[in-house]
Amino acid sequence: LNLVERDRQLAGIAAYLHDIGNSVHRNGHAQSSAIMAYSLLSRKRMDPLEIAAVMAAIGNHDEGVGEPVNNASAALILADKSDVMRSRVRSSTPMLTRDIHDRVNYAATDSQMQVDRAGRLINLTLTIDTRVAPLMEYFEIFLGRMSMRRRAANFLNCDFSLVINGTRLL
Repeated sequence: LNLVERDRQLAGIAAYLHDIGNSVHRNGHAQSSAIMAYSLLSRKRMDPLEIAAVMAAIGNHDEGVGEPVNNASAALILADKSDVMRSRVRSSTPMLTRDIHDRVNYAATDSQMQVDRAGRLINLTLTIDTRVAPLMEYFEIFLGRMSMRRRAANFLNCDFSLVINGTRLL
């Protein structure tokens, strides 16, 4: 998207550190991660304004409370909320689990995000095995994430498109 090099680097740093707060607890992990990132980046003597940008990106990546507030946060949101894939499932029996997140992630057999720089379009294409999880389950848990992805794409002056099993939904 022709972002400046340093914005891309800050997004990469935020992406690398964004879930470290899960070591404290899943709830509020975005804020815990931002605080932990502050400590790590300060010790590396990173510029305070850049630390603030990374902290803002990390602290705003959770769909419950976050919003895209800078280019790094928009990029992090798009990447994190588009991470749907069978390889994320830790359960050895995902088909039998009662956890809807595991079922939906296990049902995602392919996930591709494409960026059309000229057309200012960010497209997420998923293949969902509906024998594992019906599409409705995907929407039950990912509707908030889809809305957040759209806001993040709009922050970057792009549109967001979602294609599931060959059908464009957004």
